[in-house]
Amino acid sequence: MSVCFSKGLGAPIGSALVGSREFIARAHRIRKMAGGGMRQAGLLAAAASHALDHHIDRLADDHALAQRLAQGLEGIEGLKVEAPDTNIVFVDLTGAAQARCAELIASLNQQGILATGLYRLRFVTHLDVDAAGVDRAVAAIRRFLNA
Repeated sequence: MSVCFSKGLGAPIGSALVGSREFIARAHRIRKMAGGGMRQAGLLAAAASHALDHHIDRLADDHALAQRLAQGLEGIEGLKVEAPDTNIVFVDLTGAAQARCAELIASLNQQGILATGLYRLRFVTHLDVDAAGVDRAVAAIRRFLNA
């Protein structure tokens, strides 16, 4: 299992890998072979430690905002929204909207709304996203697809 400290917890980077001693040894070797690793990463580890100490309780807010985003996008023609289990919302573009995915992502990015995808959009709520931001994203997507 891998746990990312940046998604939702607000650390600048970092992940933890959990597994058996043998699994971790193999993962460490593969990481080294691929050129991975950082020297003097204590500052980044401190950021991850701070996130673990201070941001876990607020993850429920991110999950609620993901639900708000999913509900706001439901019913927009050209979208099929997958109900989120966490703070990540997946949205499939269907029909004519599918051909406009790159254009939609570019439009959202110009408005400060970040999404990734080719035909399936991925949105992540986190500590820098509030209810107003979610509502702004829903409105921007609605405007784009209804234009």
